[in-house]
Order: sequence, then C-alpha cells, then structure tokens
Amino acid sequence: MQLNTVNLHIMHEDPVMTAGLRAILGEHADFTVSTHALCPHALSMAQVIVADYQSGIAAARQMPQDRYSHAPRVLIVTQFDKEWEVRMAMDSGVHGYLLQGCSADELVKAARLLSQGLRYLSESVTRCVADSLSRESLTGRETDVLRLLAQGCCNKSIARELGIGVGTVKTHVKGLMSKLDATARTHAVVVATQRGLIGPSQRASVPKTLMPRPQTNGFHNAALQ
Repeated sequence: MQLNTVNLHIMHEDPVMTAGLRAILGEHADFTVSTHALCPHALSMAQVIVADYQSGIAAARQMPQDRYSHAPRVLIVTQFDKEWEVRMAMDSGVHGYLLQGCSADELVKAARLLSQGLRYLSESVTRCVADSLSRESLTGRETDVLRLLAQGCCNKSIARELGIGVGTVKTHVKGLMSKLDATARTHAVVVATQRGLIGPSQRASVPKTLMPRPQTNGFHNAALQ
C-alpha cells in the first residue's frame, strides 16, 4: 500500500534555518518537503506551511479562517517569544508556534498535528500565553498612552497627540499602571517592555493604530480540535 504523504512547504527567511528544517522533516517518509526558494509553485499543494514569524503571519492572514477549509495550516518557527508577538500571531490565524530551540521531535510532532487539522504551541509559549490570560489586558487607548509614555511624553503632550483631555490621559495612566502592577510611570514602561507589549521600534515613533485586542483562538500545547 502506498503511503499517503503530507506536503510541507518551508517559507523561512533564514537559509540556514530552511536547510535545517528541510533536513529534519525530510527524514520522515510521511512528509514531502519543498522550499519556497527552490520550488515556489509547491505552495499551491501545501498542506502545512513552515515559516518564519513575518512570513507565517502574512500567510495565515490570507487563509480562510473556516476550520473545515482545505487551506494549508501555518506553523511558525521563530526566536520571538514575547507575549505580544505570540498573541499577534495567534490573532492572525497561525495554527502552530514553535521556538527555534525546540527539539527535532517536537518539530515533527507539530507538523503532523497541524496536518491533521489540529493546533500546537510549544510548552514555553503556552506558559507565556497562559500567564498573559491571567492578567487584565490593556485597552487600545491605554496602549496608545503607554507608547507615548515610553517616548517620554508628558500628560499634556499625550493629550495633544491623541486629541483627548489631560484628565482623560490621567485616567488612562492610572488604569494601565494598575493593570501592569506598576508603582510609577517609568516602572510601567519597564514592565510593558519586559512583557513584550512595547518594543524599541514602538518607543521610537508615535503609534498610528491601536494595539489589536488579544484573542486565544483555542491554542494549547497539546492537540485541539
């Protein structure tokens, strides 16, 4: 009897990572592995896409979100482990999330589960998401205020930039400090940076859009329907 194989398509931006992923996954007879650099047309036949962070999010956003669709499932393999980064990927429709330090066995396990229509998060990423779900999320406006605080803006400057009153700014500052369990404005920025809610690039420029509201999309570190 001929073995039914799963078509895996690797779209990782790092050539070394691509070679490693191809070598590991290609050892298994139940996988047919292609890479985007050598065979881009194989994307149309893929059942699972293995990608870096940005490529994975871009691919997931183009896929139908119907769980019964035949669109390929997206597995991200990345070094990004911040809370905001993980939840952004989840909100974009990514089906699996692994860190680059994962074992070969875990990579194969994740690819197989995604090919079966399931989801997978590595254990460390699951802990990150679980911890974040135990905390109250910042609102979009609180996130705007936080990012401006990180740039050193005073209440008046924040009010002017966001087109709101100074009293409203103070209310948002009080709210975000409470949610971050911060004792001072600078402490709030430090905590937010550690949690990955803001980063260097976000501190360098005034935000133009609101932070997406976090969603879980039913991820766990084990197979889920």
